Amino acid sequence: MYDVIIIGAGVSGTASARELSRYKGRICVLEKEEDVCCGTSKANSGIVHAGYDAVPGSLKAELNVKGNKKMERLAKELDFPFRRTGSLVICLGEEEMPGLQKLYDRGIANGVRGLKILNREEVLAMEPNITDKVYAALYAPSAGIVCPFGMNIAFAENAYMNGVEFRFNTEVQYIRKTEAGYEIRTDQGVFHTKCVVNAAGVYADKFHNMVSRQKIHITPRRGEYCLLDKTAGGHVSRTIFSLPSKYGKGVLVTPTIHGNLLIGPTAVDIEDKEGTNTTREGLDTVIVKAGQSVKDLPMRQVITSFAGLRAHEDGSEFIIREIEDAEGFIDCAGIESPGLTSCPAIGEMVAGILKEKLGLEEKEEFIPARRGILDPNTMSKEERAELIRTEPAYGNIICRCEMITEGEILDAIRRPLGARTLDGIKRRTRAGMGRCQSGFCSPRTMELLAREWNVSMSDITKSGGNSRLVVGTNKDTL
Repeated sequence: MYDVIIIGAGVSGTASARELSRYKGRICVLEKEEDVCCGTSKANSGIVHAGYDAVPGSLKAELNVKGNKKMERLAKELDFPFRRTGSLVICLGEEEMPGLQKLYDRGIANGVRGLKILNREEVLAMEPNITDKVYAALYAPSAGIVCPFGMNIAFAENAYMNGVEFRFNTEVQYIRKTEAGYEIRTDQGVFHTKCVVNAAGVYADKFHNMVSRQKIHITPRRGEYCLLDKTAGGHVSRTIFSLPSKYGKGVLVTPTIHGNLLIGPTAVDIEDKEGTNTTREGLDTVIVKAGQSVKDLPMRQVITSFAGLRAHEDGSEFIIREIEDAEGFIDCAGIESPGLTSCPAIGEMVAGILKEKLGLEEKEEFIPARRGILDPNTMSKEERAELIRTEPAYGNIICRCEMITEGEILDAIRRPLGARTLDGIKRRTRAGMGRCQSGFCSPRTMELLAREWNVSMSDITKSGGNSRLVVGTNKDTL
């Protein structure tokens, strides 16, 4: 019998797990994929939103601003990359000024710091590559950029260090209320728990509706992106938004925390909860709309495209509460943008509900800090030479595009909740995320995975399941 089972190892689930790990109790995270950060959390804009977009008084507004304020401390404590860069929402004519003023007023009502409406000259002085048609912009200095993988993995590792169990490749199939709590049937057996946290992303409505008569509905909203090479990373230095629509914040142009340039996303409602394919139409839309905000985008520098799904609930609001007719079942549903920004506050809110409900006591031995993977590129020449002398693996470059060493990959495999797939290595170290998109480094990375986990090369997958890269070969010869 667990005290709490969390369904989903995305950023909301792991943030909740990390906060719950402050307390005495038996906590478990069930995840249907092979790793953390395999759903919405891995395919988004990586933006820390300032908080001017959400309706004042909404849970989105409250948690966005709270989460934004926590980022510096959290990034230092859990050792993941974050930087405040600021953002600009641009308008292209005087007729759009009421929309810009509305965002400003919302931001002030929500408690966003430092908001200012800039004129054309001020905008162009700040960002020379903004379209020549710019009329004005809303400047939000508190906005920033973050590594979504890094933050998600940091939450999970710290939760694990503090006693939370993780069960991967474990798909929840059915949930039933019992006298003692809940019975959760999975493809890996049956689990029993006093309370459930439903952080299942686009599947959260499915699990909610199994236990409640008050139904909710979540629509997968697909967003497509183009990622440009680091040579294009300085084209803008802040996140550039167009005025938002009913479908979201529109197509943005932003530097990433690792120095690339990202444009997107689209916003298309679909039925398929696994529909993360890109489309020609969607990518064309991204390119056209991004070009309306920022001129001379070097589209020949695109190195990959991808799509993610946002969990859009019909009421356009976060649902974070205990279900009225299902005691002990805590929804963490409808977590779309600004969910990444809000997740530190979401985790605190979920843990607060369960602390009160279960009477949880704080641990004296809680470990608040976590150290990320060592990056030799951040060291001085002398420090790096000494590192290589003592640990030669840090002198062997595996990924040439991102300059990732064997030592970093081994750390990614050996650390808590270590990587078992190529994508797991990629999310932890960036090996394979560069210009050649793993064309050079994947065979050597596979060799390291096979050696460290003592399996055949034919057992190594890209992203779990049947995504094997070596097929049709006798295992014994590998």
